[in-house]
Amino acid sequence: MKRILVTGGAGFLGSHLIDRLLEQGHEIVCVDNLLTGSLKNIEHVVDAITFIQHDITEPLPELGMFDDIYNLACPASPVHYQANPIHTFKTSILGVLQLLELAKKYGARILQASTSEVYGDPIVHPQPEEYWGHVNPIGIRSCYDEGKRGAETLLFDYARMYDVPIKVVRIFNTYGPRMDARDGRVVSNFIVQSLQDKPLTVYGDGQQTRSFCYVDDLIEGFLRMMESPKEVTGPINLGNPDEFTMLELAEKVMKWTQNTTELKFLPLPEDDPKQRKPVIDEAKRLLNWSPKVRLDEGIQKTVQYFKDRS
Repeated sequence: MKRILVTGGAGFLGSHLIDRLLEQGHEIVCVDNLLTGSLKNIEHVVDAITFIQHDITEPLPELGMFDDIYNLACPASPVHYQANPIHTFKTSILGVLQLLELAKKYGARILQASTSEVYGDPIVHPQPEEYWGHVNPIGIRSCYDEGKRGAETLLFDYARMYDVPIKVVRIFNTYGPRMDARDGRVVSNFIVQSLQDKPLTVYGDGQQTRSFCYVDDLIEGFLRMMESPKEVTGPINLGNPDEFTMLELAEKVMKWTQNTTELKFLPLPEDDPKQRKPVIDEAKRLLNWSPKVRLDEGIQKTVQYFKDRS
């Protein structure tokens, strides 16, 4: 049994990670400021974990020793991270600094949930880890994009200077149960709109692409990355390389909601990437990981989740 800290543990990804770690018999401390997370996501395990409501941009309370630290603390959808961009940036920089100091103090391994947003609006497609990206450093998305890039810088500097054992994964679009219906992500947007018999909001012409990874597959990647040899630091892409246009996604959502509705086209948001697809050769080679859940299966499960909550 290990003692493990999960920041952002009441969020979409964090709560699924905690479920898996508890299945493995570990002691879990969950830290979350509940800005975008929800106690409903962890209410089924609240008696099995230690929950601390805290913002990691502020000095950490005394938490004790940890073997592993998973840092998932940061708003991850444009609606949320643009609501307070300065706080978003502080979460990625000040928060990561504090967690790195904690990892340094106890010799803990630390896994950073980075993002495909470090590639920006890519001019290399698909995106391998060695691609440095095409990011607007002063745009409305840069609080998140540049914050995550800065966090990666800090992790690798701590590894070089203090031998902190780091793990960096770059997450591509992920979906599944416990997504927030109001967070503005395309999968949850489409499902909620379709179930409510509203037009599906499509930005641009709908030909921009994304690669959608089901949450269970992603969490398996987290666990394999954390247990990989010390020299496996990443960054490693975790995502599903199957690529779909927004119009194709809309068709699948309408199929599984059994509702055909009209599409409402709106202008493409500033700096919104036109295409996004991971190269996952490193994940296959170093982690023996690749996604198993196809989009139709995952959408069906996610639709059922939202139906059950309506």
